[in-house]
Amino acid sequence: MVNISIDGRKIKAKEGSTIFDAARELNIPIPTLCFHPDLSAFGGCRLCTVEVKTNGSWQLATSCTTPVEQGMEVRVNSEAAKEARKAAAALLYYKHPETEAVREAARKAGIETPLREGESHDCILCGLCVRACNEIVGVDALTFNDRGRNREIDEPSIQFNPNTCIGCGSCAFACPTGYVKMEQDGDRRIIWEKVFKMTPCNVCGRYFAPEDQLRYISRTSGVPFSNLTTCTNCR
Repeated sequence: MVNISIDGRKIKAKEGSTIFDAARELNIPIPTLCFHPDLSAFGGCRLCTVEVKTNGSWQLATSCTTPVEQGMEVRVNSEAAKEARKAAAALLYYKHPETEAVREAARKAGIETPLREGESHDCILCGLCVRACNEIVGVDALTFNDRGRNREIDEPSIQFNPNTCIGCGSCAFACPTGYVKMEQDGDRRIIWEKVFKMTPCNVCGRYFAPEDQLRYISRTSGVPFSNLTTCTNCR
């Protein structure tokens, strides 16, 4: 455990945890659109920016990617931190004014938005879908293409590999804006415009999982495919 202070409150935080984790333990709300507790931190949306005292001076940092340190001082609700979060929300709102999750973040930051709800579901490049696919599922069907040295791309993007996707839908569940859509029509599931054949439960007959997903689980776990064709309600 390490001793830190957040907005003047002295606490003990778990070594290796982040400022965001410590703030959650104190029920201090910090906004975010790119964080999930089961995934690695990314800091892409910058809505979780706080002030941290480093070498005697206060500096801005994303709380989800900044580990706690002994004696660390943190300001979540300082004017500088709130203005930084407002600027991040304003930039997202400028890029995606019709996406409701972005509009909600903007409103919470004190930015005025039209009264009607947003109707778009833009990709805000939060990376949650990529991290869910890679870290939880482990199939690497999604790749985050960012600008960088020797990369000739105009804008960052999410690249989909249909050859490795198993149709599990983890990316759709993780997406905060509804950009990743998963649709089901009878014995078919459609995601990233790829059609997957669904497997019926051998007890109730309900289509419950893509065949590709069950075969992937069978390959990686060693469990025979026939043992996986019973839905959770009938097990």
